[in-house]
Amino acid sequence: MIWNREDYLAHMRFSYTGKEMFTELFGLLVGLEKEWRQQGASEQEIDLSAFGWDSVRYATLPIRCGAITGLEPRVLEDTPTYTLSIDEMGRTKKLIKSSATIPLPLDYPVKNMDDWLKIKHWYTFREDRVDWEALDNLAARQKEGTLILAHMPGGFDEPRQLMGEEELCLAFYEQPELIEDILKTISETCLKIYERVASRVTVDCLCVHEDMAGKSGPLAGPAQIEEFIGPYYRSIWEPLHAAGSTLFSQDSDGNMNAVIEPFIQAGVNVFYPCEPAAGMDIVELRRKYGTRAAFKGGIDKHALRGTLADVEAELNRKICPETMGGGVIFALDHRIPNGVPIENYRYYVRRGREMLGLPPAEPSPFVRMAF
Repeated sequence: MIWNREDYLAHMRFSYTGKEMFTELFGLLVGLEKEWRQQGASEQEIDLSAFGWDSVRYATLPIRCGAITGLEPRVLEDTPTYTLSIDEMGRTKKLIKSSATIPLPLDYPVKNMDDWLKIKHWYTFREDRVDWEALDNLAARQKEGTLILAHMPGGFDEPRQLMGEEELCLAFYEQPELIEDILKTISETCLKIYERVASRVTVDCLCVHEDMAGKSGPLAGPAQIEEFIGPYYRSIWEPLHAAGSTLFSQDSDGNMNAVIEPFIQAGVNVFYPCEPAAGMDIVELRRKYGTRAAFKGGIDKHALRGTLADVEAELNRKICPETMGGGVIFALDHRIPNGVPIENYRYYVRRGREMLGLPPAEPSPFVRMAF
């Protein structure tokens, strides 16, 4: 089912719309497509259009809030097992084809303030960061029920893209003025962009990608959120919220339990994908945070590698009174992993729909809900 803007916003702000939302956030992990074909899956099952996943009609603002470097990406080496390339930030990156969809940087452009000042212009404001013609088109679509998304650079993730995780984590302590200047520069550019956008269209959902945690916890703690990332978030979110924005959605894998509260204080009101293997339990999260935060995902993807009884048990744990009635989008907690039999996935879809009171799936285009 394709949801409209009004129903989606109501659902995510804890109003029961008469239906629950059941979807996929990301899709198949590399390699699963081959496994499913060998098991007799149809092409519609492989592209997920057979399963009738819910989605919302949405469009993304035609703006650029991040780095505009002027550098041209290029491939250095392409072999059957990996691709070595230079990206738009001048970083050397390596993609291992058998196990990944995202290449990993091997070097970074910033180590200190001097390095940052050389590239600071990548993030400063310029008028061509907004595509005005496309923006006017979105304003008309919003009136017809399209949800409007906007993306801001991550308060952890963007400095990480510039410095790498280790250098960034040290910089919180050893070079705080560097982190402050990076985030201040990005914030000022975002504000100028959104000031211009506000006259044409309302941002329904502000999205930020962080991926700042592993199984043992986040790479930045409450102190770093409160000192650096929280003020950066608020500087962008508060004017947008005052102008009518409803949702502020954060994407981060791993165990984010230690920093959910400071992020809520910074304005975030939607968290995903809520990985159970990392200790993120959407039932407990709903009990703890009530209507202060909505959640997407939370169904253990690894349970689908087991028996049908394992799938049934996981659905029974997650589809319950605490998670129904608005404020949760039911989905796997990340990509569908290798080793999930197509029969298990079919069962997961069928039983999940039955338990949520949804009709049998009818084929429809698969639209990722990763925002």
